[in-house]
Amino acid sequence: MARRPMLVALACLAAAALLGAAAVFAAGEYLSGTAHAVIGPVPPGLNAAAVLIPTENGPIAGWHVRGPAGGGTVLLLHGVRASRMEMLARARFLSSQGYGVLLIDLQGHGESGGERITFGAREAQGVRAALAFMAREQPGERIGVIGNSLGAAALVLARPGKQISALVLEAMYPTIEEAVENRLGMVLGAPGKLLSPLLLQQLPLRLGVPLSGLRPIDAVGALACPTLVIGGALDLHTTADETRRIHAAVPEPKQLWIVEGAAHVDFHGHAKTDYERRVAAFLENYLRSSPH
Repeated sequence: MARRPMLVALACLAAAALLGAAAVFAAGEYLSGTAHAVIGPVPPGLNAAAVLIPTENGPIAGWHVRGPAGGGTVLLLHGVRASRMEMLARARFLSSQGYGVLLIDLQGHGESGGERITFGAREAQGVRAALAFMAREQPGERIGVIGNSLGAAALVLARPGKQISALVLEAMYPTIEEAVENRLGMVLGAPGKLLSPLLLQQLPLRLGVPLSGLRPIDAVGALACPTLVIGGALDLHTTADETRRIHAAVPEPKQLWIVEGAAHVDFHGHAKTDYERRVAAFLENYLRSSPH
């Protein structure tokens, strides 16, 4: 009879382990599942044309605002499970400053093609196609990029080299291992961090991408343009310390802004006046015809 409580305890532990494994499997399916959505026509007041840019993984949908000659043009890249709508306020602001703008839905998001979210690996193909589109549409213009979270990772993993003249990285994860551990820890506490290896083991099988290909911090050293790195002081998805590590790995010239009071949020919406002042000064310096 003494064995019965032990057997019950072992059965409970086994059931808990199975439930945990099932939860992690479901989390992997959700995180890598697509976030397609109908975006609809160009919003009023944005003088843009709808575009479809072909790639091997399906067309990339977006809106293109053509700017004046010599004014520079900016590619806007949204975060995970969002769409180009997340960057609409930035697009309006930049257009009012005389920049051309291209907003796109990343692979697997919005109205773009793609069967999986790959945390920047295959989204990078769409970024390359978007940069090539901008170079064709406004040849000779300096190109800037603002990438938020997934969009920042996709840009860095695209390795754009000298195609771009200025870059703003917002809340970019340094490695997929840290990104997964942070997120599971937020939801499940300490046990979540212990489960992170189970989720990480799924990703190469689901995505067809090795974990070694999901380390943006290892790719930032190849950047060849001035970079503004932005992170939230209260961000638990990508911590302020992780943002500082990314900034340390980025080549000069570079700037760092840790946004006080901000978690993993839209920094433009959180600190609109300060964001527009800082980003406008940064882009003005490097995208206009006669940069300082």
